[in-house]
Amino acid sequence: MKRSRSSRLAFAPLLLGSTVHLAHAEEINLAPIDVNAETSIEQQAREKSATLGPMGQRRLQDTPYSISVMSRDLIDSQQLKSFKDIIRYLPSVQADGARPQTRGLQGSVVQNSRLDGLNVVSTTDYPAEQLGGVEVLSGLSGSLYGPANPAGTFNLLSKRPTDFTRNRVTVGVGTGLSWLKAVDLSGPFDPEGKIKYRLNLADEQGHSYAPGSTLRRQLVSLATDFQLSDDSVIETNLSHYNYLAKGLPGKFAVASGVTLPHAPDPTRSNLGQNYAGDNNTTDTASAHFKHDFDGNWKLDAGVLRQIADRESTAVTNTLTNNSGAYRTSVSSATASRFTINSYLINLNGGVYTGPIHHDLTFGLTGFDWDNYNPVAGGTQTLGSATLSDPANFTEPDYPDFTDRYHSANAKQRSIIVGDTLAFTPQWSVMLSGSQSRLTADNYTLAGAHTSSEDSGISTASSLLYKPVDDLTLYLTYADSLQQGDSAAAGSSNAGSILAPYRSRMWELGGKWVVSGVNLSLAAFQIKRPFAYTQADNVYAVAGQQRNRGLEFLADGNLTQNLKMYGGITWLDPKLLSTGNASTENTRIVGLSRVTASLLTEYSIDQVPGLAVNLNARYVGPRPTDDSNDHWVGSYETFDVGASYSTRLMKRDTVYRLEMTNVGNQHYWTNIVPGGLNGYTGAGQASASPGAPRMLQASIQVDI
Repeated sequence: MKRSRSSRLAFAPLLLGSTVHLAHAEEINLAPIDVNAETSIEQQAREKSATLGPMGQRRLQDTPYSISVMSRDLIDSQQLKSFKDIIRYLPSVQADGARPQTRGLQGSVVQNSRLDGLNVVSTTDYPAEQLGGVEVLSGLSGSLYGPANPAGTFNLLSKRPTDFTRNRVTVGVGTGLSWLKAVDLSGPFDPEGKIKYRLNLADEQGHSYAPGSTLRRQLVSLATDFQLSDDSVIETNLSHYNYLAKGLPGKFAVASGVTLPHAPDPTRSNLGQNYAGDNNTTDTASAHFKHDFDGNWKLDAGVLRQIADRESTAVTNTLTNNSGAYRTSVSSATASRFTINSYLINLNGGVYTGPIHHDLTFGLTGFDWDNYNPVAGGTQTLGSATLSDPANFTEPDYPDFTDRYHSANAKQRSIIVGDTLAFTPQWSVMLSGSQSRLTADNYTLAGAHTSSEDSGISTASSLLYKPVDDLTLYLTYADSLQQGDSAAAGSSNAGSILAPYRSRMWELGGKWVVSGVNLSLAAFQIKRPFAYTQADNVYAVAGQQRNRGLEFLADGNLTQNLKMYGGITWLDPKLLSTGNASTENTRIVGLSRVTASLLTEYSIDQVPGLAVNLNARYVGPRPTDDSNDHWVGSYETFDVGASYSTRLMKRDTVYRLEMTNVGNQHYWTNIVPGGLNGYTGAGQASASPGAPRMLQASIQVDI
C-alpha cells in the first residue's frame, strides 16, 4: 500500500535542508498531491536512462552496471562550477584529484573520460556552464568503450540547443570576491527550426579563499543542430576555456617516517605561493552525424579534436619531520600540451530469431593521443619553512611552456560487438566484446625512442532477471585489456607509457524503483596491476590491487516536494603480491573503508518558490603509506543552501545562496602514493588541504 501524502511529509523534518530542483514560478504546483502526480514521479524514475556506450540510450533498470546520472537541475541548484565539483556528489568518489575515479581506482588521462561519447583529456578543466549533465558507469567497461582503467567511465554531456528561444543571464559572487557573469542563449535560427543553436559564455574573475590568490574562468561554447531531415541531424560543438587558479595551498608530501599532521587551515597565507598554480587552456571541436533508418536501426558517427595546454607551476611542501618543518619545491616537468583526435561509429537495432529478441550493437571507437613536455622543465627547491610559520619564497625562473618536445604518443582502436538477448520478459542476457589494438611510443629529450604494441579482447557477460516490473537483479563478469599508465613526473622514465595490462571484475547487483526513487545495490570485486614510482625512481608495476566492496545509490523524488541523491560505499582495497612482507595484504594508500554522501532537496509549499537543501559527506580514516603505519582521520562536511523562484518585472528569476563546508572542517583530500605523481619516493603519500567554508550567491534571469 502506498503511503498517504501526510505520512510521507512527516519525514520532512528528518531531512531538514532539502530542495527540489528549481522550476520557473509559473511551473510551481500548489495543488494537493494526487495519485496521478505520484504515478508521474514513479514513471519518471522507471524511464530514467543513460548512454551505455555503443548500445545507445538504455533505461537504468535495463543495465547490469551501477550507473549514476548527474542532472543539469542538480548542477544548477548547487551552483557547481566544474566537472570536478559535480563528481564529488558520487559516494564512491574518494578524492578531489586531477583524474576521476570510482571504487578506489584512479582513471587514466584519456581512456576513462568522454565528451558525448568521444575520448577527451581528463587532466584539464571542464566548466559546468558547458555541460547538460554527467553519466558515470562504475567499474570495468572495456568491452563497451575499449581498454581503460577499471575506474569507471565518465561521460560528460554537452548542452544541446532548445526548440524554443531562451535567453538566460546569471550573475554571482563568491568567497574571495570572485564575480561571475554567464549567459546561456538558445533557440532556432529559422522559423522551421531546422537549424538550432546554444551559445554559452562565462566569465569569472577575482580571488579565491586563500590570501593573495587569483581565480579566472573564461568560456566560449557553441553547440548547433542541423536537422537535415526528419531522420538525420548533424550536431556540432565548439568550445574554448581558460582556467587560472594561483595562490591556493600547495600539495603536502611526507618524507620517510613522517606522518601527515592535522590538516592546516587552508586560508593561512603562504601555504601556497601567489605566483604558483595552474593556467590551463582547452580548445575542443566535435561533430556527430545521427541517422534513424526506420525507427529501429540507428547510426551515430562522431569525431573530436582537442588541444589542452597547461602551465602547471603548483608547489609541493614536503614535510621533513613530525614537528611541521617542510621543504617547498615546484615541478615544471609535467606535460604542457595534450592533443587528442578521437572517433566513434555506432550502429544498433533490434531483430528477432524465433521467440528471442536481440538488441544488436556494432561499434568502432578509438583515439590518437600525443604528449608534449617543456624542454627546460624540471624541479626546483624554493626554500624551507614550518607549518607554524609558512614562508613566501622568491618566484623562480619558469621554463617557456610553449618550447616543447614530443614525449609520447598512444593510439587505441577498438571494434565492438554486443547483443542483448531477451528470452522472456523476466530473463535476458547482455553480451559485449571489443577487439582492440594499442600502440605506445615514448621519446626522451635526447631523442631516444622506445615503442610497444599489443592487441587483445575485452569481454563482458551479464545475466539479468526481473522478478517484478520494477526490480532487476543481475550478475556481470568483465575482463578488459588496459592501456598502461603514464610514468609520473619526477620518475626516471617520466612520460613513458607502460605496456598494457589486464583487469577483471565481478559484480552482483539489483535495481529497484520504489515510490519514484531509483535504488541500486552492487557488490563487486576488481583486480588490476598496481604501478607506482619505486625506490630506484622507476615508475613500474609492483603488485596487484584488489578492491572488494558494496555500493548503494539512491536517486529520485520521494514526493513532489522532496528529492534525494546519494548513497554509501563500503570498500576493502588491498595491495597484494608485492614480494614485501611489510606491504603484503595492506590497505591501498589514501582509500577509506566507508564513504557516504546524501543531498536532499525540499520545496516549501507555504512559501511558493522557496526551496532549501542539505548535502552531507563522510570519508573514513585512510592510510598514508603502503605498510599502513601512518593514517589520517575521518572527516565529514555539510553544505546548506536555499533558492527562491519568482517573477521579477515579468521575467522568470531565481535567487540562489549556497554555503559549503558549513562547519569549516579542516581535512586532507586526494591522498595518493607520492610516487604516483612524482612528488616523493616509493611508499610515501601526498595530500591536499580541503577547501574551507565558502559562500556563493547568484541571480538567474530569463530575459
